[in-house]
Amino acid sequence: MRIGLLTEGGYPYVSGEARLWCDRLVRGLEQHEFHIYALSHSQEQEDAGWLELPPQVSRVRTAPMWAGGQGNECGARSGAFGRRARRRFASLYEELATAVARGPGGEAGGASGSGGEADRFATALYGLAELARDAGTLGPSLRSEAAVRILERACRAPGAQRTARAARVPDLLAFAGHVERALRPLSLDWYQDAPGGFEDGGLGSVDLCHATSGGAAALPGLIAKRFFGVPLLVTEYGVQLRARYIAAGDAELSAPVRALLAAFHGLLAAEVYRQAAVITPGNAHARRWQERCGADRAKLRTVHPGMEASRFAEVGEREEPGEPDTLVWVGRIDPSKDLISLLHAFAEIRKEEPKARLRIVGAMPPRRAAGGTDQGRPSDHEAEAYLGHCKALAAQLFPDEAEGIHAVGENPVSFEELGAPEAPDLADVYGAGGVVVLSSVVEGFPISLVEAMFCGRATVSTDVGAVVEVIGGTGLVVPPRNPRALAEACVALLRDSGRRERLGAAARARALELFTVEQNITAFHGIYLEIVSHCPVRREALDDAGEPLPFAHPPEAHVPGRWTAAATGAVGGAWLAGRTTGAGAPSWASDVAAADIAAAGVGRSDISTAGDTDGGAGGGAGGGEREQLAGVTQGGGEGDA
Repeated sequence: MRIGLLTEGGYPYVSGEARLWCDRLVRGLEQHEFHIYALSHSQEQEDAGWLELPPQVSRVRTAPMWAGGQGNECGARSGAFGRRARRRFASLYEELATAVARGPGGEAGGASGSGGEADRFATALYGLAELARDAGTLGPSLRSEAAVRILERACRAPGAQRTARAARVPDLLAFAGHVERALRPLSLDWYQDAPGGFEDGGLGSVDLCHATSGGAAALPGLIAKRFFGVPLLVTEYGVQLRARYIAAGDAELSAPVRALLAAFHGLLAAEVYRQAAVITPGNAHARRWQERCGADRAKLRTVHPGMEASRFAEVGEREEPGEPDTLVWVGRIDPSKDLISLLHAFAEIRKEEPKARLRIVGAMPPRRAAGGTDQGRPSDHEAEAYLGHCKALAAQLFPDEAEGIHAVGENPVSFEELGAPEAPDLADVYGAGGVVVLSSVVEGFPISLVEAMFCGRATVSTDVGAVVEVIGGTGLVVPPRNPRALAEACVALLRDSGRRERLGAAARARALELFTVEQNITAFHGIYLEIVSHCPVRREALDDAGEPLPFAHPPEAHVPGRWTAAATGAVGGAWLAGRTTGAGAPSWASDVAAADIAAAGVGRSDISTAGDTDGGAGGGAGGGEREQLAGVTQGGGEGDA
């Protein structure tokens, strides 16, 4: 099948978020064709270039989301609005502004964004998309004086949020700028019908849109579903709405702007969740956020991030336990990691275990690009200042110590940079310690814990984010901001080598079962087939002249149900109506194996192409089954059809 992968600030660029798991997903699903639609965060990101793309990526379209990155050369459609288009824009934008000013809880709406204001917002959003398709880019109109006046009227109207009523002209201008950037995907030329038909078109030519995050990345998927009926899959390993809330607080915006932005992004998230066929959070923490923001529980499927386990295999299979008196912390230097509490906890540990040592191995946050949107992350200056504060506290709490009067003193706490001579390899860093510690007060999916589990190390961590879900009883968990509890847990493991080994072995087995790249790829492959089988794109087949082609889709393409699955209580011939006989599906339909396909001389690309041709119009059979049947019939010539 053909997948439209929608990204924001990541893949296929060499820098940014989510690029690694996207690359692994695309490379792992080589039987599918991928079209990449990427929104960039900065000029620096675009200048850095792309990752090396595999052959199954047949198209890449990009567009900027950063300030100043707009224009025809970046994929926006040109065209000045005429009088009729301006009136149409004013009406739609007034509806959008009214919904935002009243907030997700307006009228019958609730915290999830359901109700009258959610419907008003969705109607205005799709109307603006249709206007952009018909009349050109929305950018100048969204930044115009008329738009600001419409916002002002909406904020002053009865029913508006109390905080929004206090908005002044600078606040309205700031909010209008944020909305213009957020709605920039509506003006792209990704939704146009190409002269060559769907094969040469944009998002209308794909079988499934997979948004790698919510927010702006999912917006093209919403429009593709609206215009072409393409089903949407949304994956969020970090909830985009939560990141927006944190970023608004860190950006020192005024209260009215924060309130309006919260309402806008809340309504957008609710619409994304409502229209998505399936939503795949990366952990239970993200799942709870999505449910609170309006996601239907029946659509949620937790798919844990896949991580490369082979790089940790050597350390994980070693019999040497590492240095038994050494605690290891690995992560990004960040106030949310609460290294201050870790240092105070280590002071308590030293009272019980004088030989204990602490290695803090970290990396500074990546340099923030001009115009970038690293929501919730500290600036470069703040991170460097925090690291300096931690080093000063360590020097105060732990003076240098020496074995004798002629020995050189050493500090029991060492600060090391990953990749430096003292910490060249991540796996060796984990392997050098007896216990791995995580002291965060804010955490999403704890990658460092999973890496430690792959290495077979016992862990002590704070109960934040998805930590308990990841650990699952294979490590010790303590409350955050509690140095004494953290110290007691570490001392308990330092004094019991047998317990460390048992927990480490159990942690490695759990990580290999749940958090590998292979399980991630397998899960998404199954979800892809499920969505396409239940929500097929109905397309009209055309001949070379562009005229409708009669009888292009066989009757069995419209048979409802899983007609290749066994069923009870059926009568002969009933499988044509979506059921099978008591003996199960016909042998030619149910007994097709990979070996039979290989013997027939049909490659993966042939199967995919045949599946797109015979099953592209949709049907009850699962996507994988349709691909196999079409492939055998085409290549082997032994089908019963």
